[in-house]
Amino acid sequence: MLARRKSLSSLLLALTMAGALCPQVWADEVIDRNPNPPDTKPGETTVNVEPTKSSTDSPTDSSSAAPAATDSKVQYDKDSKLVSPESIPVSTVPDKVGIIETTRGWLNDIDHWKAKPKPARPKIGLALGGGGARGAAHVPVIRALEKEGIKFDYIAGTSIGAVVGGLYAAGVSLDDMEDEFENGKLMRNFMTVSLAVRIAVSPVLLMPRVFGSKEYDGLYRGNKFRKYLVRGLSCHDMNIEDLKIPFAAISLNLLDGKPYMIRKGNLGFAMQASSAVPGLRKPVEIGDYLFVDGGVLCNLPVKQVREMGADFVIAVNIDQPFPEAKKEEFRKIGSVTTRMLNWDLWDMDRPQADLADITIHPDTSNVSLISTKKADALKCAKAGEKAVQEALPILREK
Repeated sequence: MLARRKSLSSLLLALTMAGALCPQVWADEVIDRNPNPPDTKPGETTVNVEPTKSSTDSPTDSSSAAPAATDSKVQYDKDSKLVSPESIPVSTVPDKVGIIETTRGWLNDIDHWKAKPKPARPKIGLALGGGGARGAAHVPVIRALEKEGIKFDYIAGTSIGAVVGGLYAAGVSLDDMEDEFENGKLMRNFMTVSLAVRIAVSPVLLMPRVFGSKEYDGLYRGNKFRKYLVRGLSCHDMNIEDLKIPFAAISLNLLDGKPYMIRKGNLGFAMQASSAVPGLRKPVEIGDYLFVDGGVLCNLPVKQVREMGADFVIAVNIDQPFPEAKKEEFRKIGSVTTRMLNWDLWDMDRPQADLADITIHPDTSNVSLISTKKADALKCAKAGEKAVQEALPILREK
């Protein structure tokens, strides 16, 4: 009798232990497929983040699959050693198993591939050099760069470069500027009257000084040129800070001998100041400064356009090397002054050109700085077109 009681006790103990182990087996190996779990509302779908294990990985045979639910609580066959979900102790559920209640939650829980941000386009600056009538070469260069899809973020110009750059930044069309160069209007307004006539009548012009006039030195005031620019080319009363493209006119302050970038104030006065050739045009008074042509110290403003914020600088140099000349050439009025200006400009432009990422250099040789001839304007325009076409393949590589 005692032996039977011991056998019965051992059997009961074994059955009790088997029942305690069943919940752990279910939690590790079976995925809950209850269409309406206790924590969800009827009609709401839930998704388990763990994939269902294949039959080859399961320690149970194929006959131990969970039976279909007949009501809201799933019941399982005791012979298969499976139990209902509500009997699983919370502490036995693996950490990786979880229910995501909404699609939004599921999307937020996974890693997303994000497109790599597009690198910022480098800021492009345009530096337009001075050179009087040779400035006609600037126009086809800008047009070709435009067609190439290049957009300028900054423009700086000296003398005629400031005139072309300022008008372009103000929205004046390249076709209009080209016409003004070719018909001679721009240079005629720049000179007002021919240099020979101005020198011939200079004694008369000096008469006001006898009566106490305090005008600054120079043959031309330049007011006519300024009015022509702002009225004739549709940029009347425009301020530099209101232009479509940030712009700077380079001019030399006679008072301290330093070049300045004029980046605020009236556009017409800035262009007039930057192109006031010493000795020919009177200095332009702006505030406490007295400005003359910036080409005296900075004829190709590469450094200045970088200071404005440009990452990549395209320079257009319209000056020429200093070739030998014949003695007969210096019998013309103004020829010596022009010769010295050419030498100064060329010597000054070389180090600035080296600072640019690319320099476009039209061949404007044998064109006078003060020419008003249509043939010279056409020659410079063709030179600009040729030079920019030669530079484009190099520019595309950069």
